[in-house]
Amino acid sequence: MSFIDRLERNIAKLEKKIEKEKTKIAQLEAKCESKKITKAEFNIKRKRHDDQIHAWSARIRVLQGGIVREKQHIEEKEEEKEKKKEEKEKKKEKKEKKEKTEEPDEEPEEPEDEEEAEEGETKQ
Repeated sequence: MSFIDRLERNIAKLEKKIEKEKTKIAQLEAKCESKKITKAEFNIKRKRHDDQIHAWSARIRVLQGGIVREKQHIEEKEEEKEKKKEEKEKKKEKKEKKEKTEEPDEEPEEPEDEEEAEEGETKQ
C-alpha cells in the first residue's frame, strides 16, 4: 500500500499548490482592480498561473490513473492467489478421493484358521 500512499500524498501536494496559485490569481485581480497593475500585465501573469494550474491538474489526473491501475493490480494478485488456493484444495480433494477409492479395493486379510475366523465373528 505504500505506493498508493505516495501517490495520494503527491496528489495532496499538487492540490495545495493549485490552491496557492488560485490565491495568487485572486491577489492579482485585487491589484488590477486597485489600479496597481494594468489589465494587460494582469492577463499576462494570470495566463502563467493558469498554465501552471492546468499542468498540475493534468498531473493529478495521471496520478489518479496510477492509483486505479495499482488497485486493479492488487485485486488481480488476490484473485490469482484465490485461484491457486482453490486449485490446491481441489487437487488435495481429488487425491483424498483417490486414496479412499483405493482403500476399499484392498480387503482386510481373512484369517486362515477357522478358530481365528470364529473369534472375529464373536467379537463383532
